[in-house]
Amino acid sequence: MSRPGRLRPRSLRSRLVLIAGLLATGAVALCQLAGLVVLRSWLTDQVDERLAGFRPPPGMYEDLADGSLSHRAPDVLPSDYRVFFYSPRGDLLKDALGRTSPAGPTLPDRSADLELSDGRPATVPADGGDGADWRVLASSGPGQVRSVVALPLDTVDGATAKLLWFGVGLGTLAAGGVVLLGNAAVRLGLRPLTRVERTAEHITAGDLELNVPVADADTEVGRLGLALNTMLDRLRSALRRAEDSERRMRRFMADAGHELRTPLTAIQGFAELLVDQPGMTGGRRREAHSRIVHNADRMSRLVDDLFLLAKLGHAPVRRRERVDLLSLCADAIAGTAVRHPDRHIGLQPLGGPGTGADCGTGPDHGPGPGPDHDHEEDDGGQDLDVVEALGDGHQLAQILGNLLSNACAHTPAGSRVVVRVGAARAGGETGGTDRPGRVGAGRPMPYGAAVCVVEVADDGPGIAPDDARHVFSRFYRAGPRDPDRVAGSGLGLAIASAIAEAHDGRLELDGRPGGGCVFRLLLPAVG
Repeated sequence: MSRPGRLRPRSLRSRLVLIAGLLATGAVALCQLAGLVVLRSWLTDQVDERLAGFRPPPGMYEDLADGSLSHRAPDVLPSDYRVFFYSPRGDLLKDALGRTSPAGPTLPDRSADLELSDGRPATVPADGGDGADWRVLASSGPGQVRSVVALPLDTVDGATAKLLWFGVGLGTLAAGGVVLLGNAAVRLGLRPLTRVERTAEHITAGDLELNVPVADADTEVGRLGLALNTMLDRLRSALRRAEDSERRMRRFMADAGHELRTPLTAIQGFAELLVDQPGMTGGRRREAHSRIVHNADRMSRLVDDLFLLAKLGHAPVRRRERVDLLSLCADAIAGTAVRHPDRHIGLQPLGGPGTGADCGTGPDHGPGPGPDHDHEEDDGGQDLDVVEALGDGHQLAQILGNLLSNACAHTPAGSRVVVRVGAARAGGETGGTDRPGRVGAGRPMPYGAAVCVVEVADDGPGIAPDDARHVFSRFYRAGPRDPDRVAGSGLGLAIASAIAEAHDGRLELDGRPGGGCVFRLLLPAVG
């Protein structure tokens, strides 16, 4: 036994055809019913007018009083008229005028039971229940005699019956025509939707580059197609971002595993050496312990950097306070000078000697003059002004320390490094990305916005263009200039750029082989 739900049309086309057929059939039936009611009412009014205009034959009441009414001819009345009488005592008389066939109306034996008002027509059934109904009209005659004039409604019933059957036939034809023609019309009208359906099936099958065809954007199907295309564009973008994210994550995990494998292998090797050779000399034992500590410290720093990158990538800077960038630069220079005494490190105002007016120091003019002695401020005769930005002082100091350490690591002994700090307007050289040899991490600063700028410039050998494009990528190392120095993890500049981006800032690099490098930190100025 099938469920009731299976009898319902499932396709939109079948539903539309069914609805159109029902509406057309209902409209035809309603019109035919209205016409039937109007026609029957009009024909009944015609019968009532004939009853109201009836005039009794001359001498009818006299013949009734003499008892000679039965001797009148049956066709004394025109057409199908019948006339019945009630005596003064209220009894229905057997004598009546008119033909005796067919059976007349059903009338009560007593006039008191006759529920008729004089001059107001009424409908009564035929005597014995056979035949058409009768329309009757009662009136009072001389000597308290009441007469009832009747006309059959067979012509009215016949006309209404013919109209009813005509309406049934017309409704059936209309329903059939709507089903046949409506099916073709709906199929034609839904052709754009059918194309959308087929395209959706291809997309579901895996062809994600398809777009839904839009024939007319002013129609409902056209607007649906535009909405689906917009959704598909966003879906494709989301899928590409997900694929890129997964690819970067796989590469990141592979790089992280590779970086961690080296110190772990070293730790394991030296630990096995200590276990396998318990009788080694004290010097070799101390060297093995030193190597284990060194690699453990390297691995610990690498893990800390990974945690910091994950934190910067998912959490905003919560601690925002006014930070004096000039003091941070001075402290960073002092800390770097202790670790690299063979470098000349100076501090200058932005726009000082060797710096463009737009604070866009690049490889064309080098880092500018520095001091003849180590780690001393060199302002070139200009005053150093306090420059404040909003942010986390510890994280911003980490950027400066990283940039200075990076400059010292990739320049030979005796090289000069200049740190410049000041305020400027974004645009032109500052915060731009259209200069050859310039790369950056983070969103560009709005043109003309007030920014705080910190530059770290060196006069070293510079950086190759291929290396410059990847300098802010994680685990990327261009290679140290000192062959005796152990390479870093390749996370320093990635961490610095992440911190700058978390502060709504930007980190840039201007450099070319043989012309030195300029790393530039841009931060929004305090309003």
